[in-house]
Amino acid sequence: MPTHAGTPLIEARDLNRLYHRPRTSLTRPGAAVHALRDVSLTVRRGERYGIVGESGSGKSTLLRLLCALDQPTSGSIRFDGQEITGRPERRLRFLRENLQIVFQDPMSSLDPRMRVRDLVSEPLTALGLPIGDRVPELLEAVGLPAAAADRYPHQFSGGQRQRIAIARALAPRPKVLVADEPVSALDVSVRGQILNLLADLVDELGLTLVFVSHDLSVVRHVCETVAVMSAGEIVETGPVDEVWAAPAHPYTRALLEAVPTLEGLL
Repeated sequence: MPTHAGTPLIEARDLNRLYHRPRTSLTRPGAAVHALRDVSLTVRRGERYGIVGESGSGKSTLLRLLCALDQPTSGSIRFDGQEITGRPERRLRFLRENLQIVFQDPMSSLDPRMRVRDLVSEPLTALGLPIGDRVPELLEAVGLPAAAADRYPHQFSGGQRQRIAIARALAPRPKVLVADEPVSALDVSVRGQILNLLADLVDELGLTLVFVSHDLSVVRHVCETVAVMSAGEIVETGPVDEVWAAPAHPYTRALLEAVPTLEGLL
């Protein structure tokens, strides 16, 4: 695996996220829930970084913090050397341009009333960036014909809709692509195609990838580094092939034993 030197692109330190359950008593506050406990990680430029864990492990909460969609109770996050923790949205334009997200379910993340050309160009419009020939370029990059621009999301298969979502995320030419369970809502037959597409685009465009999944076998195919999460903590981290071959933590071993692999599909 390649090594990535230099200033970290994403650096999180001692992140905690505390939620409170609704009150059940007039005299006592709601019970506290620790979604994250002292989580730290470093993602370097050009790295493919996987975050893996079961539902409730804290990976979705961590992802929201890294994307500045939520704020930590304590701790700090720096993106390309700039602190993003506590910044108002109006001061996060640099992050919105340079970090884009591909969500789990493309049907729910794409407005069904919009044509593909408008969906793909919407991030450019929102950021005040020129559109030019960007839409046909992006459709070609994700393996869709130019004619797809005039159609609506419901006219495509699940795999094709995820390709549209990827094209949309790439529109502003981000430095970082965040993929949140991007194949878990797809048929098994097309998961390998989308994973290969993501890997190829990351290489071709020189992107940094943060890939979130509950399946370590999926992370192994697209990432070089993995952080394993359980109960709001990172319990193991390291090169993905080493973690796969010799997991050090019992939870990681349980993940490996519990999930099917994609061998033969890729």
